[in-house]
Amino acid sequence: MRLNGIKDNPGSKKTRVRIGRGIGSGLGKMGGRGGKGQTARTGVAIGGFEGGQMPLHRRLPKRGFNKWRPEDFNEINVGTLQQAIDDKRLDGSKPLDLATLVAAGIVRRPKDGVRLLGDGEIKAKISITVNHATQKAKAAVEKAGGSISLIERKVIAADEEKRKKSAAKKVASGKKPAAKTEE
Repeated sequence: MRLNGIKDNPGSKKTRVRIGRGIGSGLGKMGGRGGKGQTARTGVAIGGFEGGQMPLHRRLPKRGFNKWRPEDFNEINVGTLQQAIDDKRLDGSKPLDLATLVAAGIVRRPKDGVRLLGDGEIKAKISITVNHATQKAKAAVEKAGGSISLIERKVIAADEEKRKKSAAKKVASGKKPAAKTEE
């Protein structure tokens, strides 16, 4: 091999299309931009504009609700915990929490916490701390002799006071029956 024999791979170099170089070139006169008007010029930002007609995204009704700060939880089934205990990745005798699940490789990253689901079967007596647990998961863990402790969300006292006042107003106006309040 010599320097004069070195070439690029076929298809790696593509020559630039030169537009606006005469009618015979195929991309002459208007340079592929069509006729006159807004789109023939630079700085066009149409994006949903329909020539003054009410655009489709404004004609259609809005539906649903998007939560302001959605929380993303790791969802783990009790069957997955049992499998990890069987594989000796988890020690069922020690208390389990998010940090131990991440260290064992059951959860990839902490996210906003753990939600325990009831799919599968658990035989080990475990003590686990999670953010949420389904009724089925609670029943499965308690049946095996274990316990679940939930992480309580911190509610600001002012927010709690607002909720109580709002509920009292609704009761007074007769809109909604009173919810159980803990005092």
